[in-house]
Amino acid sequence: MGGKNKQRTKGNLRPSSSGRAAELLAKERGTVPGFIGFGTSQSDLGYVPAVQGAEEIDSLVDADFRMVLRKLSKRDITTKLKAMQEFGTMCKEREAEVVKGVLPYWPRIYCKISLDHDRRVREATQQSFEQLVLKVKKHLAPYLKSIMGYWLIAQCDTYSPAASAAKVAFEKAFPSSKQPEALAFCKDEILNVLQDHLLKETPNTLSDPQTVPEEEREAKFFRILTCSLLALKKLLSMLPKKEMHSLEEKLMPLLSQNKFWKYGKHNIPQVRSAFFELASAFCQYLPELVKTEAPRVCPAVLLSIDDSDAVVCPALWEAVLYAIATIEDCWSHVNAKKGVLPKLWTVLREGGRGLATVIYPNLLPFISKVPPGIAEPKLEYFRTFFSSIIQGLSSERAIASPSESSAIITAFMECLRFAILQKIDKEDDQRQIHQMLIRDQLIPLTNAVLKEPRLQNGPLFYQIAEMLSSWEAKAELSNDDGTDEVFQKLLSNFWDRLLKMCVLHVDTLDADEKSLFAISGMLEILQNPKSTTKPNNRKSLKIRFTDEDESERNTENGKPMEVRNTDSEIQADLQHSSLLRKEPLENLVCSLAELSIVYVNEQKSEQHLKFLSALLNSFSTNRVFQVLLEQGNDAGSAQAESQNEVKAHHESPSVQFLYMNLIAWLKEDWRKDTHFLVDTLYSVLNCCNSNDERKIILDDLTKMDLKWIIFLQIIEKACLSTTKLSLVSDWLKGDTLGERLVMLADDLCHLGLKPIAAPSESSSSERWTLLSLVLSQHIKNESLIGETFVERIIDKLQAALSKAKDLSEAGNTEPSVSFICDVASSFFSSVKGCLLMPSSEDLLLTIFQLCAQRQDATHLTDLLICKLKHTWMSGVNSLVRQLRTMQKQSTFLHKSALWVKNQIQSSSLDVKSLQVLITAVSDLLSKLMEADGQSGYLGAYVEHVMPNKTEWGKLHESLSTEWMHKPLLEGRLSMNCEPLGSCVKLCGTTKLPSHLCTSALLSKMVLLVLENGVVHGNDDAERKKIDNIIAELLYSLQWIEELENPPYLLLEYLHMLEEMHITYEKFRTLSNTTSLQQTIFDRSEERGRLWSLTMAKVIQAENTVSCEMKQLFKTTEGFLPLTEGRLHTLQCLSRFLIEEEKKELVFHCVAKLMTCTQSELSSTDGAFGCLSILNSCLNDRSIDCDHLLPGILKIIISWKNDNEDSFLFSCNLKEKSAQLLGFNIEMIRYLPLLLKYSAAPLADNEWDFIMCSMLAWLETTSENRSLYNVPLVQIFACVSCDLASALSAYFEAAAPETTENLPVNLISEWKEFFSEGIHNLLLPLLVKVTGETKYASEGSFQNSVLTSLGEALTYISKDQLLNHKLPAKFVAGQKTNLPDKLQTLLNTLSPLLLFRARPVQLSVYHMLYKLMPELPKFDDEDLKSYGDEEEELALSPPAALMSVLATQELLLENILECIPVGEFAVIQPLSDEFCLVLGYLLTWKLTLAFFKAASSQLRVLYSQYLRRTKSLNKLLYHLFRLMPENPVFSGPTSEIPNKDTKTFFTEELHLDVKGTGVLSSQIPHLACSVYHITLKDLPAMVRLWWNSCEKRVFNVVDKFTSKYVSSVLSSQEISSVQTSTQLFNGMTVKARSAAREVIATYSVDDIFIELIIQLPSNYPLGSITVESGKRVGVAVQQWRNWMLQLSTYLTHQNGSIMEGLSLWKNNVDKRFEGVEDCMICFSVIHGSNYSLPKKACRTCKKKFHSACLYKWFTSSNKSTCPLCRETFF
Repeated sequence: MGGKNKQRTKGNLRPSSSGRAAELLAKERGTVPGFIGFGTSQSDLGYVPAVQGAEEIDSLVDADFRMVLRKLSKRDITTKLKAMQEFGTMCKEREAEVVKGVLPYWPRIYCKISLDHDRRVREATQQSFEQLVLKVKKHLAPYLKSIMGYWLIAQCDTYSPAASAAKVAFEKAFPSSKQPEALAFCKDEILNVLQDHLLKETPNTLSDPQTVPEEEREAKFFRILTCSLLALKKLLSMLPKKEMHSLEEKLMPLLSQNKFWKYGKHNIPQVRSAFFELASAFCQYLPELVKTEAPRVCPAVLLSIDDSDAVVCPALWEAVLYAIATIEDCWSHVNAKKGVLPKLWTVLREGGRGLATVIYPNLLPFISKVPPGIAEPKLEYFRTFFSSIIQGLSSERAIASPSESSAIITAFMECLRFAILQKIDKEDDQRQIHQMLIRDQLIPLTNAVLKEPRLQNGPLFYQIAEMLSSWEAKAELSNDDGTDEVFQKLLSNFWDRLLKMCVLHVDTLDADEKSLFAISGMLEILQNPKSTTKPNNRKSLKIRFTDEDESERNTENGKPMEVRNTDSEIQADLQHSSLLRKEPLENLVCSLAELSIVYVNEQKSEQHLKFLSALLNSFSTNRVFQVLLEQGNDAGSAQAESQNEVKAHHESPSVQFLYMNLIAWLKEDWRKDTHFLVDTLYSVLNCCNSNDERKIILDDLTKMDLKWIIFLQIIEKACLSTTKLSLVSDWLKGDTLGERLVMLADDLCHLGLKPIAAPSESSSSERWTLLSLVLSQHIKNESLIGETFVERIIDKLQAALSKAKDLSEAGNTEPSVSFICDVASSFFSSVKGCLLMPSSEDLLLTIFQLCAQRQDATHLTDLLICKLKHTWMSGVNSLVRQLRTMQKQSTFLHKSALWVKNQIQSSSLDVKSLQVLITAVSDLLSKLMEADGQSGYLGAYVEHVMPNKTEWGKLHESLSTEWMHKPLLEGRLSMNCEPLGSCVKLCGTTKLPSHLCTSALLSKMVLLVLENGVVHGNDDAERKKIDNIIAELLYSLQWIEELENPPYLLLEYLHMLEEMHITYEKFRTLSNTTSLQQTIFDRSEERGRLWSLTMAKVIQAENTVSCEMKQLFKTTEGFLPLTEGRLHTLQCLSRFLIEEEKKELVFHCVAKLMTCTQSELSSTDGAFGCLSILNSCLNDRSIDCDHLLPGILKIIISWKNDNEDSFLFSCNLKEKSAQLLGFNIEMIRYLPLLLKYSAAPLADNEWDFIMCSMLAWLETTSENRSLYNVPLVQIFACVSCDLASALSAYFEAAAPETTENLPVNLISEWKEFFSEGIHNLLLPLLVKVTGETKYASEGSFQNSVLTSLGEALTYISKDQLLNHKLPAKFVAGQKTNLPDKLQTLLNTLSPLLLFRARPVQLSVYHMLYKLMPELPKFDDEDLKSYGDEEEELALSPPAALMSVLATQELLLENILECIPVGEFAVIQPLSDEFCLVLGYLLTWKLTLAFFKAASSQLRVLYSQYLRRTKSLNKLLYHLFRLMPENPVFSGPTSEIPNKDTKTFFTEELHLDVKGTGVLSSQIPHLACSVYHITLKDLPAMVRLWWNSCEKRVFNVVDKFTSKYVSSVLSSQEISSVQTSTQLFNGMTVKARSAAREVIATYSVDDIFIELIIQLPSNYPLGSITVESGKRVGVAVQQWRNWMLQLSTYLTHQNGSIMEGLSLWKNNVDKRFEGVEDCMICFSVIHGSNYSLPKKACRTCKKKFHSACLYKWFTSSNKSTCPLCRETFF
């Protein structure tokens, strides 16, 4: 309703909806008398009859129902459908009384809507009707008559869901017993409706022609016709018998109409089908009426016999059979010979036109009802009938469909048997007919089937066999009427014809193999029809006629289609038919065998040989063999002698045939397929008398040199059939075969494993299959061959596999290893108890070893490894099954465990090998766990793999002592002895230390055991083992963690542990960790060092400190005497203690310090130990004991006074002991902590002690730089420098209130003497150390010294730098204006930016950064001496920096050139590349700082230099490879959160020497910082570069800068204008940050100018626009010139807006002062070098800038004045 796209009326906002219209009517009705709906035709008056008093009736209907009923009369389908569903729901939910009110109006609506065109509406109508019926029940009765006709039609709806809904409603209304009565009650009304539909209605009366399209009208009409015919059939079938008579009269008007009978010829198939169904019903229920109407019925039905529509056919044939059975004289009403039979023949010749399965089963009943008169002459009649069927069978459609061809053949055979049984008076005629049927029909049909492969599997042969059985039964019954003779003749005739036909097929050289196969199959079926199952086991139709004249036939032959199938009957059948069938069949077989052997012998015909084999398979009798032998003998007498020998040995013809013919055939090499020959061999064996005889024959064959595939086939066939197995079982168990198989195994294994390339024989796979079969195939739990042979073969395989490992480099082991896998796999998986043999356990071990090693070691492919793994798993499976039942120790488990142990302790594994090994062992354990009840195999296995105590000791030694460096440096551990243990450098190793392998593998095993909850035996002992293993794992992980720069191998190892879930977290989820913590604590107390660090890690993970640990320091006795173990344990524990406990510990230490004697100062149990613990406690400042700190300092001073030798002041450390070094290190460490935390002011003498000691220690450091490779000296150097840094920091940051408390002269002393002293020592030290080593790898000993040294040097002041005491250093040819001292400093420090150590680079950067602002002023002097020469001037920034930059550029080019600009290059932290890039960026930061400090004029010269060298361009390209695509800052931010996103551009970069930041983000952040400064200080140059970039780079740069940098720079620029202190005479400048604008107002005298400078969104890349505000008293041209100038200055000068404005103001000022513009650039001040026009033309006296003239002359190639064109002198 309401088209979607039509123009709406104005004001009508919603689309039309018929439902809503009905709703409005319902609402607005009020009390209007009965509303009359607008129906589709005049007769249809909505839902309420317009009668007087309609108000009362209408008021009975509920308002909602009224609404719905109105909607139902709408035309729109959706409206109707929804309304009908609503109606159903309301019927279900409302009270019965309300629903009853609807009943008077329901019939009219139902009668109309149940015929609706839309099937969904019809279905919904029936479903709603069901709800109505359920609600009103018997109250429907008064309305039944008006509804029932349509209800019945609805039950026959062609849309089955609608029909079934109507049936359901009908069954709900009436129980099945009442249904006939209900129909009888309404039968008149039903008939009226149906007759109306069948005779009166037309498409146009059923639907409104004006609204319904023609197609729809017709479709509805045909559907209603069909439904009405079916409804009438339904009525007939359901009415009670007693009503039938009255019905006949009622039907007469219908049947008398010609229109009704024409429906049989209707062009719509559904209508025809319904008509024929109705015709059948008439015959069934009203036979008398049909007989009277026979003249109409018979032609209508019989003459349509050739209707080939799939819809019509089933109904038509049902009607045909009913008609000929019900109407005796039916043939008198049609002309059979002209009208019916020709049509039938046509249908048959066309194979039923694709409907054979429907038509053909009806043929037998049909021809049995054709009266003799019509079927005359019989001979011709039958010939035509059967010929037509055969012709139909040959149609492509019939052949292609097995079900069709099967139906045709079955019908043919049924009808043939029927025809043979027909009684015929004249004997000659009968014989003729029989002959014709066999010769011209049955044999040709058989022939056709044999020729067509698609028909060979059909039912024909089975039916022939069944027919022969029935004929033989008749032939054996001696009757008076001579039937037996007739059938005997019939049989002999059949066999003769069959023989001739078969001979035709066989007696030709190019006989068709498939036909021959079909013949042998047919003969087999004829011999024994019951043994083979029929191909189509469909439910067959059973047809039976019970007319009187047929009863004889039934008694004679039983029922023609009855199938008998009990065993006893089959037995009886075989015996029964044996005599009459055996002889002709055997004759036939002999004839064919004789023919075949001739072809085989003379023509070597392969297909005849196969045919012969198939014949012998079914007919292996001595007679047949005899025939074959005779035929063979005739072939030639050459073999006569050998025949005699054979005869002497074997009487039996079958054995003679074997020796004379079969063996020769088996030996033929060219033969690919030998299956059929093996079948023939079994036929021969079948004929033998005893098993002994068979064994002798087979042994003979085994000794002959036959192909292995023949034996494979013999054994395969034996495995498939028990009868065949019984023939060969003795031979299989015998020695002859066993020995041959062992030799075969040996040959095969060697064949693949010889290093020379073996010839690829296709037969090898068959031989492997044979081996696999004899090993794995078991019958009744016995192996096929003898047990001893099985064991010997397995031995051979194991030996071969173990060699495969060594020989695999030759690379050709793949096939044999693969085959061995297949054999072993099937052996393991199929043989019970196979692993009881030692040889098979060895085989399993070998396979396990191959699986547990890396492929590089075994040289096996992925596929092979996969196979081996599968084999090994199946082996372990059977091992596991066996272990359950047997209490025998498995050697496999023991040997594999020892092998695994050896592997992990041999230090020969890399990460991949370890992973493979762990995976293999895990798989093994998982399998063991599946089996393990309480047998403890698992525990034993782990026990075998686990090292003992001394082995663990060796494994610990395998871990190098490199790990100590980091904890000693960070002060987490303190030592006063040189560390012992292997000092192997880790950098180059490719194999994992054995400790790592062992701990990983054992941990995986333990975790598996825990995961499955299998812990046996003594729980405490088990627990201890497990803790021990996990402790070792944690130890090895801690070792890796402590290494400063672990090699990639170890990172890979950690990744593997994560992947395989070998982690402490996993252990925690599986088990309680308290006992483990105790274990680690005990070891820490005993051994200290790495165990203490491991303990700290565990405490951190668990977040608890146990009571036992605290017992260590609860009492003084607890931790005295201090051992190294206890010391380290306490140092690591200290950070986990609460404040109270820490205090306690500190008090103990202080008490001990006070009582220390001189001899105890440097011992672990003396001052050294206590100071170490003190320092550890103070390190994280969570303890309040400030008052104690100065006291400790006093104790130290007292030691110094008593024994200065213990203090390593300005001495050579070579002779000093490690103990002293340790003691001094702890004292030095204590002093910065004292400065940091002590609240009480220190006395003068204490300060003196600190300062002087510091300098003395630094002197020692400086003097002993050759000993920095000794770990403790190195740490001594570090802490000395750290102390210097701490003091520098303290004085630098000292607040005024602190300085008040300090001694009076302290600060001046510090500045004048101590600070100077520090840097005079350290600066030369840095230069010397870096000079001695060009390269210091991160983590090497120098690096830590360099870090501390660099840190201390960052505090150097500018003055101290300028007054340095470094030896002079100059570079030949270096252009410089700098004083010598400064140049020496630059020349010395700049090259260190190239040094490969981050701390050096950063400290040098910090020092040089302080110098940069000092440098440009020396060039300023020089600038004045540069005249205004013609050529453009360029000036180099400091030469020392530039040469470093040049070196860096070259190196960087190599690294980055392959990366496209705009892609982020990730630089590995601390790699060589990292140092290089870092140095490069720092050099640029210095250069840019230098730039910033230079004046505008100098800047021009420097930028000119950069432009020439293209350095800046290179920098920018590199930056876009080093800046990340998304420069988000992730570190701790200084500002308040929830502001804009933090990026590397918004956050400050802190370059600390002791880098605390994230190293990975340092280069990206630095790159962003450099880009930011470049844009800020050299915008014009960046703009120039950007404009010259190619398009892709141009866009990348633009996008990145706009997104991340412009906003930062714009806001900085605007705020710098706002905060600028620069004052201009006569010009004011304001900034508007929101609009990104700067407004400059210039006024002089009465002139007033306002300029607006607007920054672009991609500032500073885009050009800055200058717009005019107000202007007073300036000419337009002049004004434009000035705007252009300002725009030019801002675009082309490398500086800020304020600098640009000041330049422009100078220009305008000069203009007003009367200086004239240069007539080339129309500006007074030059845009880039800021000079005035000085060069005047001699002729016209105009002045020009020298740079402008230079450009003019070079670009025009003339030297004439731009204005007067005179030569310019």
